[in-house]
Amino acid sequence: MVTAGTYQKKKYFATPTLLAQLTNLLLHLAEAHGWSLRAWAVFPNHYHFLGESRDSKSLRRFTRELHSRSAHPLNRDQNATGRRVWFQDWESQITFHRSFLARLNYIYRNPVSHGIVPETSQYQWCSAGGFERKVPPAFLKTVRSFPIDKLAVPDDFGDGDAP
Repeated sequence: MVTAGTYQKKKYFATPTLLAQLTNLLLHLAEAHGWSLRAWAVFPNHYHFLGESRDSKSLRRFTRELHSRSAHPLNRDQNATGRRVWFQDWESQITFHRSFLARLNYIYRNPVSHGIVPETSQYQWCSAGGFERKVPPAFLKTVRSFPIDKLAVPDDFGDGDAP
């Protein structure tokens, strides 16, 4: 699982267009770097994803490229060349199935936790809607049953204020 935040938690990706560009870049680069994303959520000042790869060493290259390729055009378009956009990222290797399910639930509930939408499936920059439509209802209920309040996920980004 990876969480990354913007510098000083600024909401650099605060428009639907910028959120869509960042989401599309995340999905494209995940595939290009051999990562299969199980869950993802993108916000104006941070993102989370849960993925797997046969080459875990590619994660650093993947996130560096994501941060570089999202920051440079943003800074160019906003006449802020050289501005720092991304600040930190955290990663956790998930080794237990129950831990995987809890983090899956965490990512899917994140738009609700940030007060952006009442239902996770309503937030278009998150994979929750597709997940809810594809999985059997019993599995969805199982994922939703996993508590997330004790997970150590850095996520003090305030409200997402998504457009």
